[in-house]
Amino acid sequence: LSICGKLCYAIGGAPNQVAGSAAAFFLQIYLLDIAHITPFHASLVLFIGKASGAVTDPVAGFFISKSRWTKIGRLMPWMLACTPFTVVSYFFMWYLPPFVSGRVAWYLTFYCLFQALTTLFQVPYSALTMFLSTDQKERDSATAYRMTMEVLGTLIGAALQGQIVASAHVSHHCTVTPPVNTTNSWHDNPSFPDPSDPLSHQVYMIAAGVIGGVYLLGVVILFLGVKEKDDPYALNSDRAIPFCKGLGLTMKHGPYVKLTASFLLISTAVQLEQSNFVLFCTHAAGLRNHFQYLVVTILVSAAVSIPFWQKFLQRFGKKCAACGISWMIPFAVMLVTIPNLILAYFVAFVSGLSIAASLLLPWSMLPDVVDNFRLQNPHGKGHETIFYSSYVFFTKMSAGIGLGISAAGLEFTGYKPGICRQSDDVILTLKILIGAVPAILILVGLFILLFYPITEESRKETKLALEVLR
Repeated sequence: LSICGKLCYAIGGAPNQVAGSAAAFFLQIYLLDIAHITPFHASLVLFIGKASGAVTDPVAGFFISKSRWTKIGRLMPWMLACTPFTVVSYFFMWYLPPFVSGRVAWYLTFYCLFQALTTLFQVPYSALTMFLSTDQKERDSATAYRMTMEVLGTLIGAALQGQIVASAHVSHHCTVTPPVNTTNSWHDNPSFPDPSDPLSHQVYMIAAGVIGGVYLLGVVILFLGVKEKDDPYALNSDRAIPFCKGLGLTMKHGPYVKLTASFLLISTAVQLEQSNFVLFCTHAAGLRNHFQYLVVTILVSAAVSIPFWQKFLQRFGKKCAACGISWMIPFAVMLVTIPNLILAYFVAFVSGLSIAASLLLPWSMLPDVVDNFRLQNPHGKGHETIFYSSYVFFTKMSAGIGLGISAAGLEFTGYKPGICRQSDDVILTLKILIGAVPAILILVGLFILLFYPITEESRKETKLALEVLR
């Protein structure tokens, strides 16, 4: 693979991360403080939206696995066709409708559409890794390029969104120290503009328009710079594995089950950190004027450390590199217990290193699982999209459940949109969602990963056996 081809492949996936990052960091606070939706309804929007994207994964895998080869490939037409609709749904997801009673239905509809359409893009895009090259090192290299660009996309999305919409979440009277005899009026003063004020939501629409343009540019580069190859191992006599049969086989494949179980817990932890970080900085840590810079610090750290993790896993193995995911735990706990500005930036930097490892490793290990499955089932084809779609299904579903529970927890503890200071129960809930819950999920996920059977030696043996088969 040429460097140009790897770059074009990597750039093609970045817009999905740009949009996903903006939604992950800012959608919850947008629904609560700009659209003035209750935390309970916000939890419904977040959970059902994620669940709709998760349900779309196996459906997309089913139809894509039955797709016929075209002049531009089998996967590329799906990515091209869904992109315009994705851009439209993303834009309306940030639009504040003039009516009040139907806002929950509005955001639920367009968030579900956006999640489903991004799935129709992400499943063929991630499976495309298997059709770029037959060489494991080349695929790992392409995956490293892809994850570097996706983390940069996450950075661009959060930075663009954060800088454009920061004015909608700044209130000067909330930064002053309250008097000693704090009254209820301090708690009840709205800290954000009234939603009827057009400036409070127009900035979100501007950000959505900019990110929509990034989407279109990335897909054009992907189409022009990447050539999809047909299944390099399949014989002419091989038949495509029926989707339901293939799904049953993947669920019985030990390496896949262990890998998926481990990273669905780890990805849920990262999602909880993302969705609650801005709320934590605003209401629990006294860092409301720094949250956009802390988010950028996390993502810059993640972006620059992807090449380091790629070199690390090549030298010490992929399972060993997974230990880096645990680095964020002690520092996140320190931030919760000692909300200091300097410590917050240090925690953001270390968290970025851990997030980079959590993003790179599953997509680097999944092709090894697919190769292992191919070796055990040498006379079937079309199983790649089944693996990728079902993996994304499980991770999205677990993240949706986690986000729904976290938003419902804020509702239960009495979160009130648009006030300067939340209750002690809300602050405690945010600390638990940022510190304790992700720590437990990461530790359990890493424990499961200890039993993942594919080692560097077995990976090399599989590669040799597949070359013989080829």
